[in-house]
Amino acid sequence: MKIFCVGRNYAEHAKELGNEVSDEPIIFIKPKSALLQSHTPFYYPEFTNEINYECELVLRISKNGKYIQEKYAANYYNGISVGIDFTARDIQNRLKEKSLPWEKAKAFDNSAAVGKFIDITPQFNKKDINFSFKLNKDVVQKANSAEMIFNFDSLIANISTYFSVNIGDLSLTGTPQGVGECVVGDELEAFIENQSLLKLLIK
Repeated sequence: MKIFCVGRNYAEHAKELGNEVSDEPIIFIKPKSALLQSHTPFYYPEFTNEINYECELVLRISKNGKYIQEKYAANYYNGISVGIDFTARDIQNRLKEKSLPWEKAKAFDNSAAVGKFIDITPQFNKKDINFSFKLNKDVVQKANSAEMIFNFDSLIANISTYFSVNIGDLSLTGTPQGVGECVVGDELEAFIENQSLLKLLIK
């Protein structure tokens, strides 16, 4: 089981972190051990002093594939949810300064929290999905899937060029602007439209 992640897929988020917008998807992977088990809290890691939340739409892969054409990509995922890409921002910044990989900052144990999935039906409009994220009941991130630079199908096609996608894999699709720090005691909640799909506590 793999967790594919996408960086800088919302222009305003790239700007808020001082990054350039890429002309192709920026892909990285979290291992299975990064998946936070449902109904469990997120324990603040000892190795960082700055954990950031990044709320994202998440796709559930439902079919094995490789070199998937974009026009067929929708056949390879059948569920959508919201998730949090936890990032040790202080560590990431140090690694970026040295042009080193990001795994220590992005792929550590329990760094991916994923909510309950909604089945994607033929009537589901993937191009107009509102999602939001609350920190201690205040909305801090809010976006629509139409704002993505690379849409779901183009992401799956791009990912499958380099990696096989398999049933049970997940794909986080990028975070919008509004990322920030979370601390012990914070309550996090993520929504698609008005439906709460993920709720957890930082301990």
